[in-house]
Amino acid sequence: MTDEVSDAIEEFDVVVIGAGISGIGAAAYFSRELPGKSLVVLEGRDNIGGTWDLFRYPGIRSDSDLHTFGYEFKPWRHEAAIADAPLIREYLQETVAENDLARLIRLRHRVVRADWSTVDSRWTLRVEAADPATGSVTTKTIRAGWVFAATGYYRYDKGFTPEFPGREDFGGTIVHPQHWPENLDYSGKKVVVIGSGATAVTLVPAMAGTAQHVTMLQRTPTYIMSLARVDRLALTLTKLLGEKRGYAATRFKNIWIEHGIVKGLRAFPKIGRALIRRENLKRLPKGFDVDKHFNPPYDPWDQRLCLAPDGDFFDAISAGTASVVTDSITRFSKRGIVLESGEELEADIIVTATGLNMRLFDGMPIVVDGRETDIADSVSYRGMLLSGIPNWAMAIGYTTSSWTLKVSLMCRYFIDLVRHMDAHGHDRVVPVAVPGMPRKPVMDLKAGYAKRAEKRLPKQGPAAPWRMAMSFPEDAKALRGPVADENLEFGSARVVALPGERRSAHV
Repeated sequence: MTDEVSDAIEEFDVVVIGAGISGIGAAAYFSRELPGKSLVVLEGRDNIGGTWDLFRYPGIRSDSDLHTFGYEFKPWRHEAAIADAPLIREYLQETVAENDLARLIRLRHRVVRADWSTVDSRWTLRVEAADPATGSVTTKTIRAGWVFAATGYYRYDKGFTPEFPGREDFGGTIVHPQHWPENLDYSGKKVVVIGSGATAVTLVPAMAGTAQHVTMLQRTPTYIMSLARVDRLALTLTKLLGEKRGYAATRFKNIWIEHGIVKGLRAFPKIGRALIRRENLKRLPKGFDVDKHFNPPYDPWDQRLCLAPDGDFFDAISAGTASVVTDSITRFSKRGIVLESGEELEADIIVTATGLNMRLFDGMPIVVDGRETDIADSVSYRGMLLSGIPNWAMAIGYTTSSWTLKVSLMCRYFIDLVRHMDAHGHDRVVPVAVPGMPRKPVMDLKAGYAKRAEKRLPKQGPAAPWRMAMSFPEDAKALRGPVADENLEFGSARVVALPGERRSAHV
């Protein structure tokens, strides 16, 4: 591989980083609502799709219904409301085609550094572009008025795996779901899945039946609820109202049902715990120790609830093709895993479904007027801008609801903000945090991946607009309110063209 440096400098009004579900949605909104702005989408990987293209483990699916996880402007047409990754990738490809976004998306373009100049009111991005045929990398320079970072919140190249003593002694295969081997054969094998989150709850029923047996080994239980894979009411509404209105009605229904469930479980955790336990008992074999394996030490929604479409996870246990073990790991052995209880779980394959490594903006340096910023010192404004970092928006969705619901609201606010700035002759804006304001981690979840990353993530304040709301109705009201307030500092500067620079055509 050889590195080359391109002398040409391109300039855009808006650069979207990332072509996953957030970046594609943002590009669709911006190209339609801001037709006078030049726009490009930079994607570091070989394909669009983000999470849904990266993860290839068995059974990978959404953990939210696609009527809310999908875009408000594009109805979800498949019967399955809880959809597997191939259907989601197909949906994203259709969105790109229907909105003529392919011309805006540049694959294998990874942004590795961002420099802001207040004098110019512009971002200068250093981009590494890889040639798919030769593998050679060209370093390009792109300048932009705005950056919309739709990079997600985890590290794509490395999942999280704890250090397990004796790992090198294990005689079988160890895989992480984030790096699933394309041709892994688990038929007739004994599989142990370490973890109790959404990935483990997805993997167990997907592998059960093909494998000889699948064991989910968890240190701490999680809440698991069954949900119908097909939303029959959604199909009825579509039949009665037509595709677009039926989709809108289903979306409205699901938003408020989900909001009510989350609010109710958090307000009455003891009742919620009892209801979930009762449903688990109905799904599991008689005599199953529910209180040992499905009785978390935390309240519902302190961490995300896991979904089992049509109860597939519980069906696998009832069929005897899967089981749950709640214990701690002492070490790996040649034959499997030795537990604190002294039991040894035999395994041919160990899957470490142990979580993510959180990392915003792909870990790139963000430099403002020559000084590298620490995003952990920033405070989130309206859940999308960061104090001290001008003209930079981030797409972070909900953790207690469908991710995309929040992203759609962010895009609407972003469009209104850009229009407001144009109308008043501004070309830069930066949130200014209130001095002495109490701060706490931007993610309220107590999940391990969130706790591990607390010191590296932005903060949030105690009240709006500095609090990271996790409620669609609350956000809808706030983000549709006045665009500007006393927390935003606007400015303008004359942009001077650089030697060799060429202006890109407007979309």
